[in-house]
Amino acid sequence: MAKNVRLLKPEPDLLLLHIELKWVEPTIWRRIAVPENITLGTLHTVIQFAMGWEGGHMHEFEIAGENYGIPDSDGWGPRVNSETRQTLIKALYGKKTFSYLYDFGDGWDHRIEVEKKLPAGACPQVPYCVDGANACPPEDIGDAPGYAEFLEAIADPDHPEHDNMVEWHGDSFDPTVFEWERANERLKDIKV
Repeated sequence: MAKNVRLLKPEPDLLLLHIELKWVEPTIWRRIAVPENITLGTLHTVIQFAMGWEGGHMHEFEIAGENYGIPDSDGWGPRVNSETRQTLIKALYGKKTFSYLYDFGDGWDHRIEVEKKLPAGACPQVPYCVDGANACPPEDIGDAPGYAEFLEAIADPDHPEHDNMVEWHGDSFDPTVFEWERANERLKDIKV
């Protein structure tokens, strides 16, 4: 008599990604571990949560010469392949670096490098933010020069835009702070 044996699918290996926001000083970066079979749509959410973005703008991946994102049903916007079913490991085609653009108006360009492969279970949760540095710019601040102007204004109480920037942002802002625990709390909500 044969028993019903259910074979468990092995957990996928993890990819350790180094994400750096380009054109910004001080350098803003995160190191995250994700399953190699994560969809690009889910990876977008992971990047949003790890960096500290709010997710209210369009985005696009450029990986191995292909663009992925959410195609515009009305035909506006850039032509992209759908990110919903495409996995990171398949999109990479053996490449180690790719880019992620968030907010087409402000143009927050991220460089992402696959640093190494880790065994499944190497992290206390998946996805997991291993490390990082510096605060993410506030949404809708403009581009990198707009962020630099914001930092200058909030740092100098005598700056003509100081009060406006503090009121607009709503509270204090320290560009050197990265809240690692908060990033991982947010990442716990993502099912991969």
